[in-house]
Amino acid sequence: MAQRRIYIDESVGETRGVVTVSGRPERLLLSRVGHSYPQLGARYAGRVLKVEKGTGLAMINLGPDGQAALRLKPDRPLPVEGQLLDVEISIEPQGVKTAVVRVLGTAAGQPGRSGDPMTLQARLEAFAPDTAVIRGAEARAAADQAEDEALAVEHPLSGGGSLAIETTRALTAVDVDLGSGGARDAKRAARETNLNAIAETARLLRLKALGGLVVIDLVGRGHDGQALAHAVQSAFGPEQPGVIIGPITKFGTLELALPRRLRPVQDTLWDARGGLSLDTLALRLVRMIEREGRADGGGRITARCSLEVAAAFQAHSAALAGTLGARFEVMGEPGLAREMMQVSVR
Repeated sequence: MAQRRIYIDESVGETRGVVTVSGRPERLLLSRVGHSYPQLGARYAGRVLKVEKGTGLAMINLGPDGQAALRLKPDRPLPVEGQLLDVEISIEPQGVKTAVVRVLGTAAGQPGRSGDPMTLQARLEAFAPDTAVIRGAEARAAADQAEDEALAVEHPLSGGGSLAIETTRALTAVDVDLGSGGARDAKRAARETNLNAIAETARLLRLKALGGLVVIDLVGRGHDGQALAHAVQSAFGPEQPGVIIGPITKFGTLELALPRRLRPVQDTLWDARGGLSLDTLALRLVRMIEREGRADGGGRITARCSLEVAAAFQAHSAALAGTLGARFEVMGEPGLAREMMQVSVR
C-alpha cells in the first residue's frame, strides 16, 4: 500500500503544504500573506449582479474578494438581480476564469465572506487522514521538490520514457515519449510506457492542481483500449465523481475531462508572462536568507538580487527581521536578471 506523508513548511510570508505518496509529491497547497482569493469551501453573502440566461450563468458580487459565477439550473428558480444569497465556493478561480459558487440559501447584510475555508493543515489531512505532520528542514526540502515538479514541463518515466505537460486556455496537453524504452520489444514497451504515463499524469495533474479537458498523446498504435481505460479509472479515482473518459481516437489520443476544484499552482507561482512572479522570487529570497541565518546565528547576511526582486522583498523585510533580527541587507543591482540571487554570510 502506498505510504502517504504530510509536510508543512512555514516561512516568513508563505506556508507550503505537501502530501507525498511513496516519497513523491502529489499535492501542493500554498498560502501567502496578503493574497486573498475565494477558496474552496468558503462561504459568502453574495449579491446577484446579472443573470444571463443565454450563457446559463449569474454573476455574483462577493465583496472584497471579487466576483464569482453561479451556474443556473433548470430545476431551480432563477436568482433575482440585486438578491443577496448565501453561497459556497465550489470551484476556485482558474486563470482568467472566476470562481464558481453554489447556493445554500438567502443572506442578509452586505456582500462579503461569512465563513472561512478549511485551514491548510486540515485540507492536507483530508488528502491523507491519520497522518502526522512533518515540519522543519525535511518539510522545506519536500516543498522545494514539489514546487519544482509542479512548474516543470517535462517529467521522466520509469523505464526510460518521459512525458510533457503543457496547458492552454482550452485544455491540458500531455505528450508521452517512449525514449530509450524503444530498445525493448516495441509493442510491449509502448504498452508499459503508456500505463506508466497514465499513472504519472494523474499524480502530476493533482500536484499542479489542473482540471478540465486533458488530451494524452499516447505512444505506439493498436492500443488495448480496455486496459488503458481501466488504468485511467484507477489512476483518476481520487478525482471522482466527475471524471469523464473518452475512447482512444484514431490518432492515438486519449481524452478525459477532470473536475476543476482548486486554483492551479502555476496561477500562484507565475506572473502573466508565464515566468516566476516577483513575489515568488522574493519569497525564495526570504527562504535563502532564513537558511543562512539559521545556519549562522550571529553572522551578517548580505543578499544580492535584481532591483525588482529587492523592491518586492520589502513587503517581507520587517517580518523577517522579527525572526532573524536586523542582520541582513538586500542589495538590488541594476541589470541583474530576476532569477539571479546570491546570499552570503560574514
